[in-house]
Amino acid sequence: MSTPLADRIRPKEIGEVFGQQHLIGPGKLLSNIIQSGEVPNMIFYGPSGVGKTTVANIISAKTGKKLYKLNATTASVSDVKDIINSLDSFLTADGVLLYLDEIQHFNKKQQQSLLEFMENGKITLIASTTENPYFYVYNAVLSRSAVFEFKPLEPADIEKALRRAIGLVAETDYKAYQLKVHAGAVRHFAQSAAGDVRKAINALEVSLLATPPNKDGVIEITLDTAEQAAQKKALRYDKDGDSHYDIISAFQKSMRGSDPDAALHYLARLIAAGDLQIICRRLLVTASEDIGLAYPQAAAIVKACVDSALQLGLPEARIPLAQAVVLLATAPKSNSAIMGIDAALGDLETMDTGDIPAHLKDAHYSGAKKMGRGLTYQYPHNFENHYVKQQYLPDNIKDRVYYEYGNNKTEQLTKAYWDKIK
Repeated sequence: MSTPLADRIRPKEIGEVFGQQHLIGPGKLLSNIIQSGEVPNMIFYGPSGVGKTTVANIISAKTGKKLYKLNATTASVSDVKDIINSLDSFLTADGVLLYLDEIQHFNKKQQQSLLEFMENGKITLIASTTENPYFYVYNAVLSRSAVFEFKPLEPADIEKALRRAIGLVAETDYKAYQLKVHAGAVRHFAQSAAGDVRKAINALEVSLLATPPNKDGVIEITLDTAEQAAQKKALRYDKDGDSHYDIISAFQKSMRGSDPDAALHYLARLIAAGDLQIICRRLLVTASEDIGLAYPQAAAIVKACVDSALQLGLPEARIPLAQAVVLLATAPKSNSAIMGIDAALGDLETMDTGDIPAHLKDAHYSGAKKMGRGLTYQYPHNFENHYVKQQYLPDNIKDRVYYEYGNNKTEQLTKAYWDKIK
């Protein structure tokens, strides 16, 4: 079976790597490490197709250490033991460099089996992961490693990588033909790859394989060919991965930040991924957490939109969902309710709040009066404006204030009312 084009043309020098200039640009930390030849334990974190494995291969070629590669999705403790057992051989006198792909799939025992040898320098670990290492890599390994975050490539960088790929295949696989790839096709490959250079190169390879030479020996890749090969734009979304939580976070923060355009963008991402349940949950919580008492009707309106969306299903669900999102993003904001309940819960966890005042306790049973229950309770509806001053909080926290009126029209009107009454 032929090796994929992306692997055949993988850069072997750091200067051939496009993107990640915040890491491998002149004078940057990872660039300096590569030049020094002294490689610490490292964790490369970022989405797939952005150069983690390529940079690790380039580093390994410069260390002189025996290189081992493991993929944590298929490797076991015995694979790690085999590497450890080889450490005292002639071939590993200078130690080994272990490239461990997808380290998040190693359990705690598997990761801990490396610790002793990472500390004595016999194993230099370069681990890669598409998930946040601070969630998925155990602290003992994390504390012994430098973490480098790789980011999705910009379309301009992917275009450079594509032109390099086109030049290489024109000199090798297609040297018997004239290779012509339209600029629009290159642009489409780059823009539809969502920052993943491997996806772009794979789409190029599909286009090349599917396009026979014409009578003049020209293989011509047009924009139409590119659109068929690249098909639907890739979305970086995994319901169990970082992108899931990142998009949800950006979605709610955009509504909280009163940016309807950004909120609709992240809604579109979630809709494209078909994640209807999480959209509805975020809308419901935002209505009370971030809009709250500044516009109390928002909770009821959003609930109606959510019910409609769940009843309709996608794609029609996008309409009430968009209505709810725009409403929440443009509504006045108040977090007074969540701040109040969190403060009350915090007191329960950190202090003795005391007993419920006797006059508030249930008095609807025989013997309640003998126990002093409800004797001095005053029924507010018997008083002017349905209000009478009396103590409701336990003695230990009788002066605590949990609810602070928000600085918005609705809550300020309510505050003015109660200031007058009280």
